[in-house]
Amino acid sequence: MKKTYNFTRLFMLMVVLLTAANLFLPSNHANAAEKTYTIATDITFAPFEFQDTNGDFVGIDMDLVNAIAEDQGFKYEMKPLGFNAAVQALESKQVDAVIAGMSITDERKLKFDFSEPYFDSGIIMAVGKDNDTVSSYKDLKGKRVAVKTGTEGATFAESIQDKYGFKIVTFDDSANMYEDVKTGNSVAVFDDYPVLAYGIKQGNGLKIVTDKEAGNSYGFAVSKGQNAELLKMFNDGLTNLKASGEYQKIMDKYLETGSEQTKDSSYFGLLKESLPSLLSGLKMTLILTVVSLLIATVVGVIFGLMRIAKNRALRIIAGIYIDIFRGTPLIVQAFFIYFGIPAALDFRISAIAAGLITLSLNAGAYMAEIVRGGIESVDKGQMEAARSLGLPYGKAMSKVVLPQAIQLMIPAFINQFVITLKDTSILSIIGINELTQSGKIIIARNLESFQMWIIVGAMYFVVIMILTKVSNVLERRIKNGKA
Repeated sequence: MKKTYNFTRLFMLMVVLLTAANLFLPSNHANAAEKTYTIATDITFAPFEFQDTNGDFVGIDMDLVNAIAEDQGFKYEMKPLGFNAAVQALESKQVDAVIAGMSITDERKLKFDFSEPYFDSGIIMAVGKDNDTVSSYKDLKGKRVAVKTGTEGATFAESIQDKYGFKIVTFDDSANMYEDVKTGNSVAVFDDYPVLAYGIKQGNGLKIVTDKEAGNSYGFAVSKGQNAELLKMFNDGLTNLKASGEYQKIMDKYLETGSEQTKDSSYFGLLKESLPSLLSGLKMTLILTVVSLLIATVVGVIFGLMRIAKNRALRIIAGIYIDIFRGTPLIVQAFFIYFGIPAALDFRISAIAAGLITLSLNAGAYMAEIVRGGIESVDKGQMEAARSLGLPYGKAMSKVVLPQAIQLMIPAFINQFVITLKDTSILSIIGINELTQSGKIIIARNLESFQMWIIVGAMYFVVIMILTKVSNVLERRIKNGKA
């Protein structure tokens, strides 16, 4: 089993070198003389940040940062992650700053340094546009109210929940929150007034029923005691924009009032508009799946052989690895690898690298059990017969047992391929723009959740069916000895 041990060491060394070299990070991070700041943002918070039909991220926050960077002469890279992931990325120092309609609160000031306020917000309540039974907080008693995680709307709802006796339901993005109210699962939603007003203008199917409550201001955030020079440039640039009138132009561009916009919300119209973004997300999904499964196969074979090794230490190591990655949710593993380890060891890793490592190690654990099960399914007499003919253990395993085991493993391998492809959707939580994330971003713009999820689901279904058919053909060829 010495060869297995050496393979394990080689694989782990490759992972460490890949991570340390940050092959997936943009090369401009290496040049300290011309530092490029990494700024994280939300992806579903129109009109502050959202993606337009050209695939570009636009909105008040995007235009502000761009104008301030031009005014102050610094470079930046925008990283659309989603609000929760953006805040965690800043906490773990994966990014230099966050601009995401982030309210300045006393609690957040303990962890972050904020710029001067660039927008004064407030909270309003909205209900379905055909709902005539809920017009005040008193009408919420015993009913469900939708809020978005980490927002002022959620904080305000919690502050009055006991008084008015309603139940709070939390969502990670605005589109799903609005959809929950439209479908009648929740009767109302609390949200920041410019966001909700913009959504109503876009035709989200809601109407405002309360006056605006006072809220906190939005600020540009950096980690406590970090990037003071960036914070100063943001404040100086903001002052200059206000003085020149550019600030007000940006606000008017996105906050001007008007009636609901007309749009082609048919399946064909949505598909035509969204196809480039969806195909880009599908490409990333396939890349993540194929690359991670290639790595997972190597990992699975190594740890599968270790699982049945005569050496007890190897069996224990393999068992611990398999139990950890099969016994914890993939989303927890993704957060730990992308946020936890870099924060603990003080280094940065790209979301794609973290996603590949997560998928590879997770699928590798299942592959290891597939390999172990396949080998143990082969009649023990095959190994004994090979050894009695004078073949060493390694050759007997590779020439006699494994070829038979592979045929038994093929259905399970195909199933794992499909599972891994679907698991890529979980990586949207760390900001990887795969197919599910592309759908979320598009929905944030057009607010057509039902139709878009049908389109996204159909794309997954077609791809999985094609891959399954190809795999079945390959399986038959292998079993017939033609591959």
